[in-house]
Amino acid sequence: MSPIVTRFAPSPTGYLHIGGARTALFNWLFARGHGGTFLLRIEDTDRERSTPEATAAILQGLTWLGLDWDGEVVSQFERRDRHAEVAHEMLARGNAYKCFCTQDEIEAFREAARAEGRSTLFQSPWRDADPSTYPDRPFVIRLKAPRTGETVIEDAVQGRVVFRNDQLDDMVCLRSDGTPTYMLAVVVDDHDMGVTHVIRGDDHLNNAARQTQIFHAMGWPVPVWAHIPLIHGEDGKKLSKRHGAVGLHEYSAMGYPAAALRNYLARLGWSHGDDEFFTDAQAKSWFELSGIGRAPARLDAKKLANLSGLHIAAMDDATLLPEIEAYLQAAAAPALTPPQRAGLSAALYCLKDRAKTYPDLLEKAHFVLAQRPVQPDEAAAKVLDPVSRGILGTLTLQLQNVSWEREALETAVAAVAAEAGLGLGKIASPIRAALAGRTATPSVFDMMLILGRDETLARLKDASA
Repeated sequence: MSPIVTRFAPSPTGYLHIGGARTALFNWLFARGHGGTFLLRIEDTDRERSTPEATAAILQGLTWLGLDWDGEVVSQFERRDRHAEVAHEMLARGNAYKCFCTQDEIEAFREAARAEGRSTLFQSPWRDADPSTYPDRPFVIRLKAPRTGETVIEDAVQGRVVFRNDQLDDMVCLRSDGTPTYMLAVVVDDHDMGVTHVIRGDDHLNNAARQTQIFHAMGWPVPVWAHIPLIHGEDGKKLSKRHGAVGLHEYSAMGYPAAALRNYLARLGWSHGDDEFFTDAQAKSWFELSGIGRAPARLDAKKLANLSGLHIAAMDDATLLPEIEAYLQAAAAPALTPPQRAGLSAALYCLKDRAKTYPDLLEKAHFVLAQRPVQPDEAAAKVLDPVSRGILGTLTLQLQNVSWEREALETAVAAVAAEAGLGLGKIASPIRAALAGRTATPSVFDMMLILGRDETLARLKDASA
């Protein structure tokens, strides 16, 4: 068996859609898991809609997602001479022909067909014409598709799919200006790049029939087809902007770890038993085309958030801190100062088990990122009433001579709470407000230990004044 070669071939006409990212991931997992090659081709033959900015966004998105490709990025447009060469080779083989029909003539054919109640599938009068009758005018090159029988797609996901050849027309392969059509370009590129498995959305399933005919016309081996169902929104309808974020860049901006999105997208339409949370190494080892379902997958924001939280919790601090800094840079947020970086690094142990995203984690880390005087938010300000400030004043005095260890701190806080006739939970609220300016924070004792004696006492004193 020849080594596996997959490819991701997006059109650079906009941002990288979450569905495209999943297609790229499936190709990457399949290639990497089988010791194969994963190639990237930019299908930029539509010159009016293709932009360098969109190409850059695709490359940036794949890089952020952690999908590395092999070799140079291939531009389909730059291979147009090769595509034209193949069209002329099919012509020489007798598997294609020159068609001199104008658009007006084609439309007249279809109108007559509609009026007579027969198929509007265009049948060119030039298909079997004698070359001596060719006029001196522009022509297209059409595939001489079989008129009888069937074109069969043995799809690794969809199963056996049969197309009647009398329902497929002689498609144009080369336009009258000498430029190739998408159908021809894709086949030539896949053949020349040695692609063994074409894994793509099932909206391309009909294209597979036409492309198979070109492979046959050239005597080339047909790759394994694997057409994966599209992603739907939670309402079961085709995913669109009305469902919320659909661009990969939006998930990056929302602060999801790339590892979490890889995990989530892998599970979106593919399964390995009941496994939900897994590593890249496991995904590569487990991924097979047979695990892809035929039903459309549904985007589930809650499931993504839960997986994201699990990945943040599982990351070691040495990996997590640079990821947070990269997120801040991508979000155009201020970089961490050296003291903030040191404080955040010390606090990660009590933050990462509680956060679903990086912004969520940074909000919980507010206590270590904020500078004195800490400004309480609205909820925290309400907690700091006169009675609470009085208790904080008492606590400040009690803590001045306590050894700065968790057990001693817990004992001191419990004593002040008991003296005030309060439970520990009641006294914890004003401490949170004083130390973090927030009501939802890590444990007050974790905050005290991370901030240290001097900073803790200073913040308690500020809040009790």
